[in-house]
Amino acid sequence: MRAVHLIIGIGLLILTACTEPDTGHPAQTPFSPQPYEHQDPPGFVPMLLPADNPMTVEGVELGRRLFFDPVLSADNSISCASCHLPALAFTDGKAQSNGVLGRRGMRSSPSLVNVGYYYKGLFWDGRVMTLEEQSLHPVADSLEMAASWPEIEQRLRSHSEYPALFRRAFGIPKAGEINRYWVGKALAQYQRTLVSADSKFDKKTRGETTFTEMEQRGWTIFFDASPSVPNSECGHCHIDPLFTTLEFHNNGLDAPRDPFIFPDPGRGGVTGNRFDNGTFRVPTLRNIALTAPYMHDGRFATLEEVIDHYASGGHYADNLNPNIMELNLDARDKAALIAFLHTLTDDTFLAKHAGDGEGVR
Repeated sequence: MRAVHLIIGIGLLILTACTEPDTGHPAQTPFSPQPYEHQDPPGFVPMLLPADNPMTVEGVELGRRLFFDPVLSADNSISCASCHLPALAFTDGKAQSNGVLGRRGMRSSPSLVNVGYYYKGLFWDGRVMTLEEQSLHPVADSLEMAASWPEIEQRLRSHSEYPALFRRAFGIPKAGEINRYWVGKALAQYQRTLVSADSKFDKKTRGETTFTEMEQRGWTIFFDASPSVPNSECGHCHIDPLFTTLEFHNNGLDAPRDPFIFPDPGRGGVTGNRFDNGTFRVPTLRNIALTAPYMHDGRFATLEEVIDHYASGGHYADNLNPNIMELNLDARDKAALIAFLHTLTDDTFLAKHAGDGEGVR
């Protein structure tokens, strides 16, 4: 009988050990999510909010915590914010971003400004369609956070705070139910709050301010709005209010070695279509003065270099965007364009998100 009791006791100890991560987490935590009040700015099309991931105050807060917490990286050294800094309009100021152990990535970190409105694919090459899916990739990428999802899931399940936060956000009854898909949902909710629509350009559009002479000249050149100034062709691909069409184009950065072979295949590496080789998503120009260096590989350090590239007409390729052509811009025209681009800096947005990383280790 004593042996039987011993066996039962050992069994209870094993059962307790196996369920320990769920003890006190998170069933006792109330689940009463509050809807997050999202409003689309004037002129913006409605943001596509998935029915299976409605925005809540608790979900956004969990996403914010995860975004700034290095807990998602293999060695707890970097976070999503390491490559997407609020002060730089959620870029990192590098030509190629650095991951765990300083590993250099393939491309520059794109801005996350207004990313909730992107419906034609995310990343420079459009490899995924939703923010929920996009959030899963950097964690497992060997050049970025270099972690394994099973390891990260277990780390979050045994964390002192996250099980209760996941409970508040999504109602999961046990810490053992925390998985990558809930992480993706939370990160997506936070990123949908990164809405920028209060720059000087927006205030001018609303009749709340006026442009300087150079800003107005730059606006006119940018949108090809008058025969009295040279055309720039900018407005074909950078349409307001997002200042991007979200499409993928070859903008003449490189001459192909063969008709459709480029140093980086870009969109073609995803679709397998050779006509997509060397094409990349048109980036937003909102807060562009803060997001240097420019292009998918950060090859241009300044806006002046960018404009000089487009003024030159770029390198020919069979799939070159037809709006890329030699431009008749003098020094004053280029300065005016840059003056206009600075009106797309949104100080209200920057101030709102300046403290987003506070309270996260």
